[in-house]
Amino acid sequence: MTSLVVTLIGPDRPGMVSALSDAATAHGANWTDSLMANFAGQFAGIVQLDVAAAQCDALIAALRALESPAMQLTVARADGSNAAPATRRITLDLLGHDRPGIIQSISSQLAQHGVSIDTLTTHITSGAMSGEQMFQMNAQLTVPQALDVDTLQAALEGLANELMVDVSFDAAGGTRG
Repeated sequence: MTSLVVTLIGPDRPGMVSALSDAATAHGANWTDSLMANFAGQFAGIVQLDVAAAQCDALIAALRALESPAMQLTVARADGSNAAPATRRITLDLLGHDRPGIIQSISSQLAQHGVSIDTLTTHITSGAMSGEQMFQMNAQLTVPQALDVDTLQAALEGLANELMVDVSFDAAGGTRG
């Protein structure tokens, strides 16, 4: 089996997911993971498809045929040949007053510690008491097994103090690798 990662974006309209799933089904691909959302009238998605090696090129051609000015697609073959080092999963939640630079500061600190972001969701909400714009973030992270979790937690808590945000850190995730 070959894994393909497909990204798509375009003005939101009915049938975008259906067109992608029709192509996948026609070539015997299994839709394994996806994340899709509508932002400011644009539909964006990322999908992992697993397909038999013999059907891979035909599926890629069928997916690329879907591309149009109304739907941009990118298809990449996932390279699963490299053995990944042992890792563990953690969850990071953040809440604070909205301001530019929060994601840059957090992602920079994570990168400095060799931490990968698996999923990242953010929302702007209105504060319950103040009515001010509040920034909420939830991230699922992959942390190298060799990294001391206390060191990472101290770095993130120090950054939270600088940014004046609250950080919740759950290191109870499982080990991978």
